[in-house]
Amino acid sequence: MVRRWVRRYRAEGEAGLEDRLAFCEMDLVDHSGGRIIRRAGHAWTLCFTDVKTAWTECVTVRNKAQVHVFAAIKTVRRRFAFPLLGIDSDNGSGFINDQLFRYCLQEELTFTRRRAGKKNDSAYVEQKNWSVVRRAVGYYRYDAPEQLSLLNRLYALLRWYTNFFLPVTKLKEKVRSAVRRNESMTTLRRPTLASWPALMSRTPTRRSSERPTIS
Repeated sequence: MVRRWVRRYRAEGEAGLEDRLAFCEMDLVDHSGGRIIRRAGHAWTLCFTDVKTAWTECVTVRNKAQVHVFAAIKTVRRRFAFPLLGIDSDNGSGFINDQLFRYCLQEELTFTRRRAGKKNDSAYVEQKNWSVVRRAVGYYRYDAPEQLSLLNRLYALLRWYTNFFLPVTKLKEKVRSAVRRNESMTTLRRPTLASWPALMSRTPTRRSSERPTIS
């Protein structure tokens, strides 16, 4: 029933949400290490990415149960640098459930879901799953409580580097021809004393501070 009420992203969602600040994509990153053990759970990382600024927050949960995912979403919302306006998720039960749906209605948050089988609907957070989560913690298996605590301590520090010092590149244009496809990206240089001001202008922090909705 909840799945019917949550609008499908892109197909039925409001136009122009990607151009507005504080509309985020969220996803769960698996930490099973490629081994599925019966009756033995493993950790997951909730990855939250703002589409406009690429501001990213991560929280580790013990499994995909909605109670743990919901608590992690509330934790991310408290950490965010600006008030959250909307969220977009996949069709998993960790997100599409009555608890989160009622919470979004109560807090007046736009709640959309992706089209089934359309991975590109969540391209922004899928990119951060690799560039932030996988590059930091790899593909190992994490299932012990001590490991969950350590991952959350790591993410609490990593968020400062990711959002304040790591430049962001975004696609500017895409030109298709009969033979090939050309993509134009914003260029990044190695950080030197001369280039540092220009690089800082591309970080999520600078992107959000330049928006008129941020005081």
